[in-house]
Amino acid sequence: MKPSIIVHGGAWDIPEGLAESNVKGCEHAAHKGFEELEGGASALDAVVESVAAMEDNPTFNAGVGAVLNRSGMVELDAIVMDGASLRYGAVAAIQSTRNPIKVARTILDERNYSLLVAEGALKHADEHGFSRCSAEDLLVGRELEDYREFQRTGRIRTRLHFSGEADTVGACAIDQEGHVACATSTGGIPRKHLGRVGDSPIIGCGGYADDRAGAASATGWGEQIASVILAKTALDLQGQLSDPTAACREAVSILSERVDGLGGVIMVGIDGRVGLYHNTPRMAFAFIEGMSGSTGAGISL
Repeated sequence: MKPSIIVHGGAWDIPEGLAESNVKGCEHAAHKGFEELEGGASALDAVVESVAAMEDNPTFNAGVGAVLNRSGMVELDAIVMDGASLRYGAVAAIQSTRNPIKVARTILDERNYSLLVAEGALKHADEHGFSRCSAEDLLVGRELEDYREFQRTGRIRTRLHFSGEADTVGACAIDQEGHVACATSTGGIPRKHLGRVGDSPIIGCGGYADDRAGAASATGWGEQIASVILAKTALDLQGQLSDPTAACREAVSILSERVDGLGGVIMVGIDGRVGLYHNTPRMAFAFIEGMSGSTGAGISL
């Protein structure tokens, strides 16, 4: 099997001033994951490396650069899923962590739990040798300025978030053995309620991977995405349509029609083809499709 990978940097109204950094960040993440795949690494390891690269990039709302909640804290969510075993690992509302996707990866290997939240997730990270960081280590100037504006005005407009703020990151891949995996990571919506968890770390919602169907990663308005189980819905449609782009389009159509949701989804099929679709103004992406030899990166309108 010739490997493929696709990544996204979030579905939202990316302003022109941030377009280049979003595209370059996605390109870097896709190439980093693809290098792993070409070297014989598993799809699981490749998507973790791709998403970790975006968590380390202050351009994105994941890890460094994540948004503050209304209490002035950074709480992060992430999931990783292996399509061969159908095992997953996830963290929610974890603080003081640079790379929540790597913590989620260690949880995937556990047998007594798959999702840990808040202090439980942080304790697991401590036990597995992850160094804690301060909230200040994760902040960038843009986010701190936005939080101060919230403190002055007290305005929270959830729907408008997806027309003007950074969003979730994710990756999907298929490796040389034909196994698929997905990974998704986010800081959530700006000024979210303390402890709020969206779709990203919930299996089937923010991500899903199955060697019999493919892998998908979702991004957008978490509550609405969870209502239609977007990632799993997209993969179910892929089984019917056999076209990743068409399946993503139909899944987002369901999101819009049933719950008036905003978001997007990326996918890699079991034949190595990739696809994406969104109903937000823009979505940053990059992909390398091994079977066709095609590559791409940009802002999808």
